[in-house]
Amino acid sequence: MAGALEGVKVLDLSRVLAGPLCTMMLADLGADVVKVERPGSGDETREWGPPWAGTESAYYLCVNRNKRSLTLDLKAEAGKAVIRRLAREADVVVENFKTGTLEAMGLGYEVLSADNPGLILCSITGYGHTGPDKDQPGYDFAIQGRGGIMSITGEPDGPPMKVGLAIVDVTAAQHAAIAVLAALRARERTGRGQCIDIALLDSQVSWLINRASNYLIGGAVPKRYGNAHPNIVPYETFRASDTWFNLAVGNDSQFRRFTRLIGAPELADDPRFVTNPARVEHRAELVSLLGTYLRRRTAAEWLELFRREKIPCGPINSIPEVFADPQVLAREMVVEMTHPTAGTVKLVGSPLKLSDTPVTFARHPPLLGEHTDEILAEAGYSREEIRELRERGVV
Repeated sequence: MAGALEGVKVLDLSRVLAGPLCTMMLADLGADVVKVERPGSGDETREWGPPWAGTESAYYLCVNRNKRSLTLDLKAEAGKAVIRRLAREADVVVENFKTGTLEAMGLGYEVLSADNPGLILCSITGYGHTGPDKDQPGYDFAIQGRGGIMSITGEPDGPPMKVGLAIVDVTAAQHAAIAVLAALRARERTGRGQCIDIALLDSQVSWLINRASNYLIGGAVPKRYGNAHPNIVPYETFRASDTWFNLAVGNDSQFRRFTRLIGAPELADDPRFVTNPARVEHRAELVSLLGTYLRRRTAAEWLELFRREKIPCGPINSIPEVFADPQVLAREMVVEMTHPTAGTVKLVGSPLKLSDTPVTFARHPPLLGEHTDEILAEAGYSREEIRELRERGVV
């Protein structure tokens, strides 16, 4: 079955994480993505192992399926000419060079769109194309600190803490993909392409959501609550008799059912706890009381009981437990793909579930330059021209 983006051609000049994740999302949806890489070395994540699968690092494999790889020296004039030719037939170009790099190479939007007015250029940078820091390099860890998420992550009396993966890169990739889809829709009406300016910092600030709103509207500087919620109680991690588990009691009705299940129905009528605002005000007293009750059974016993009564809760899974979870497996969040040097590799599936145009996993993450000749031939290069480009080290 055809993918939702079948017929959309994407020229991927990005590397590492944010750009490649964006283009993999588009590729999963059916777009033809050409990944442009440096001859000889390619995307630096190819070397970010162990672990390895065949000749490739696990890191590289995680965000590069469903693409074709073209090696190309962008410093060579002949390499730039290849990009201009490919861009004439492309719908989207995605890049994550430092601000101004593409323009300095003579491959900026004005140049590329002159021959293709419908071209959409999506640029992902640390700080965007405007502002005093637009020329600064942006890295996920630095942005997590500057964008505020570290100030509200961690225990109240502990140090600021980053999220356990490159969450700024991940969410910037998602925002970039959304923006590309919006630009494609706008082009259907206008016939014109446009520039998309995605900044890691903007992305991180945008997902401060309610914590930002609490400050902007209420004036209170957000604090760290560890695993607790600033506006809902009880909504945090609790210790059972054997291990920790998560509890997320989201409203007063759930709280009343919850207190009955733990054998303390009187708590639901206590003026200190009868409403969520009251529970937030008396957070410390309630959490202390609940801790006493919840240590009386194992986490598995509580989870079974709460789930039966539709009280939001969950285990705190290790990564191996995540990928053995029946619900995760039922949702096809683990996929297997055949790879030319690794045999069969397991990858994280796509969270996008479309009924009529489902995502597909048609291409393994490509070997370096695996499709160079094929892509150049499609662009109109003859065998002799391709041979000459190889001899000159352009591809």
